[in-house]
Amino acid sequence: MIKRTAVHVKKTMYGEGTGHDWWHVYRVWNIAKRIAETEKNADMEVVELGALLHDIKDWKFSNGDMKAGEKAARDWLESIDTDPEIVDKVCYIVGNVSFKGSGVKDKMKTLEGRIVQDADRIDAIGAIGIARCFAYGGYKGRQIYDPEIKPVMHKTFAAYKSSEGTSVNHFYEKLLLLKDRMHTREGKRIAAERDRFICEYLDRFMDEWEGRK
Repeated sequence: MIKRTAVHVKKTMYGEGTGHDWWHVYRVWNIAKRIAETEKNADMEVVELGALLHDIKDWKFSNGDMKAGEKAARDWLESIDTDPEIVDKVCYIVGNVSFKGSGVKDKMKTLEGRIVQDADRIDAIGAIGIARCFAYGGYKGRQIYDPEIKPVMHKTFAAYKSSEGTSVNHFYEKLLLLKDRMHTREGKRIAAERDRFICEYLDRFMDEWEGRK
């Protein structure tokens, strides 16, 4: 079931250029398995399927439809005769995994969901996260940086979804917040290291922006 799902997701998402492609899914899948191995009582099958399907029909590429991914995941899992209980658990993850703004609380209630959410957020920070941030910013036509445009701490998902800030602002509006939103011990450990790298990068970016280096 997991192998078939991996093949399906790779076929569906391969070559996408915004940083939400198959290789993002592949990395999240590996990180999620790594975290799950450190957590007691995690259902590895649910974790792996949740990680593989977490970005299928992402709302950012589905006209803002928050249910598109959940529906696509359910349709796929039911087509390969997955146990209905597993289908529900995986679809819950897919429907709740996304970051929805700095002022919006996470709703993930299951251990498996928290593991996948941590893995997804870990891939949004560190060296990979920096690359993905600018790739998506280019796709959206955003400026790299404008010191006259200040970061906004979005209090609602609607505000976050309609944000038109710069790519560098996205670090402050989301990426630098993720370290403190990890659920698992292993997730927190990995995130702390990647967060330090982002901070070092931003210091260097600002030095070069001002011509100090």
